[in-house]
Amino acid sequence: MGEKLRGRVNQAEPLKPRLDQANRQIQGVVGKLDATLAKLRGKDTELFNKIVSSVQKRDSARASIYANELAELRKMNRMVTQSRLALEQIMLRLNTITDMGDIVTTLAPATSIVSSLRQSLTGLMPEAENGMSEISSLLSGILVDAGSVSGSSLNFTAANEEAEGVLSEAAAVAESRMQGAFPEIPVTATRSESDMEEA
Repeated sequence: MGEKLRGRVNQAEPLKPRLDQANRQIQGVVGKLDATLAKLRGKDTELFNKIVSSVQKRDSARASIYANELAELRKMNRMVTQSRLALEQIMLRLNTITDMGDIVTTLAPATSIVSSLRQSLTGLMPEAENGMSEISSLLSGILVDAGSVSGSSLNFTAANEEAEGVLSEAAAVAESRMQGAFPEIPVTATRSESDMEEA
């Protein structure tokens, strides 16, 4: 029994550097997301000021165009913020892994989260695609090796449910941060020209 356990511990050792590597790669993607968020914030301010200026000039058509652009920009901002929060969650979980069983239960939902984020970010941030692919394959490889060493079987249903929970929580936090960080779009800018004429 002791020999068997020692063998498993020895097999587990190479997983630690790979977990550290995964963490570093996630930090790299988070850095890219931060840079994107900074750009989006700058564009948000610029568009918001254009809306205010158009409303002041009673140019409802232009204000409406800018308002639509700003709404799309904020959707993108929300998605990037959600992705960042979810990746932070994965980093926290990777840092709390203490044994082989932990690796399997932690990485199964983490792998699912990364896969979901990768699909969402591909259209928004092509530059994050390579990083997310590397993280995904690294986590999948560690997960398979840890499962074979520990003899743990993967419960994909539970992992996917947990992943959904993490993503939903990240979405809720992103939404609340957006509401706190950005001013409301002026109501007159979001009304169509026909509404303005009727009013």
